[in-house]
Amino acid sequence: MTSDAASGSPGTAPLPAAVDVVVVGGGVIGASIAFHLAEARAGRVLLVERDTPASGSSGKPVGGVRAQFSDPVNVRLGQRSLEAWRAFGERPGADVGLESVGYLFLLADEAEVETFRRGLEVQHAHGVPSRLLTPGAAHALCPYVDPSSFVAAAHSPADGYALPGAAVRGYLRAAEALGVTVRTRCAVTGVETSGGTVRAVRTTAGTVRTGTVVCAAGAWSRAVGAMAGVTLPVTPLRRQIALTGPLSPAPPRVPFTLDYGSTLYFHNDGAGGLVLGMSDPRQEPGFGREFTEDWLELFREAAARRAPPLAHLPVTGGWAGLYEMTPDRNALIGEARGVSRFLYATGFSGHGFLQAPAVGEVVRDLYLDRSPVVDVGPLTADRFAGPATAPRTEAHVI
Repeated sequence: MTSDAASGSPGTAPLPAAVDVVVVGGGVIGASIAFHLAEARAGRVLLVERDTPASGSSGKPVGGVRAQFSDPVNVRLGQRSLEAWRAFGERPGADVGLESVGYLFLLADEAEVETFRRGLEVQHAHGVPSRLLTPGAAHALCPYVDPSSFVAAAHSPADGYALPGAAVRGYLRAAEALGVTVRTRCAVTGVETSGGTVRAVRTTAGTVRTGTVVCAAGAWSRAVGAMAGVTLPVTPLRRQIALTGPLSPAPPRVPFTLDYGSTLYFHNDGAGGLVLGMSDPRQEPGFGREFTEDWLELFREAAARRAPPLAHLPVTGGWAGLYEMTPDRNALIGEARGVSRFLYATGFSGHGFLQAPAVGEVVRDLYLDRSPVVDVGPLTADRFAGPATAPRTEAHVI
């Protein structure tokens, strides 16, 4: 077994000549898939990563985990994943710093409340303990918010956040212990097919014969799919967070709090400070990952309305990463039509980390030709094929 996941070095041993499955991508989705395949004794598995594990979207300092969605598929993926995050210390065995502080969505008007009320019906059908709160009750949970500036809030105490990097390392260590070969700094340069079937994967470290490829390449998935003649409509979009550094006095423990209309959000960082974030509608698609502070002007304007104590907090730095966006902001999960055994799990549009455990199980089941633990049929890339598209609707996005 060749392993360089821990060191991030390219290694000197040659790639295996042949494997049963090549997983492309060493983020949390690829790592989860590799672990679940290995746990199921699904054959010889090779995971290749163009850089180092969690170097893409999974490298963010803190990742939200939740089941508060409006689409039933997303609710089921989120709920099943929450169960796995809570049990991560036993299986696969790692501390991911899970903090079950809850998610708190601030709702500005009755239209937003009605949107979330419909979502609550879906969530309750799957056991999510979500509820609507008065502004006063929301303020009691999060003293930063101004209760006079919104009409209600949606809250689930089971949600929270964890550490994506720790999750990737935990999955990969367990996967390697079960026989998975992990190669970093090993970029895929081609996918060979013949007769509509995957035959081999070409990389910067050599060619590997295989009958199955799983694309979990995040923002780079469109290019990987194109190598096999598979259309994966994934577009990279920079998203940024800012860090306040330790505050004095230290902030209270608050839920992962989001202003639904503006997408402003904030939560504790685990080091005596806060993480601040917001979607910038001016951001153009692209692979740029440099951190800039221009979006903070929009954050401060929104904070002045919803959480005034945050409007003038200084920041000590931040982080920029890529969302892997699809046209309807829902994931692509399935097997390619027309190319046998080209599977994909990508395009999560900001929800990949929180859904990763369940997605690993789903892809395992698809590979083994079993009924998936969650029916992800509606999430295939085929929904964007041809004029009769069937995009999914998900209201609870940030």
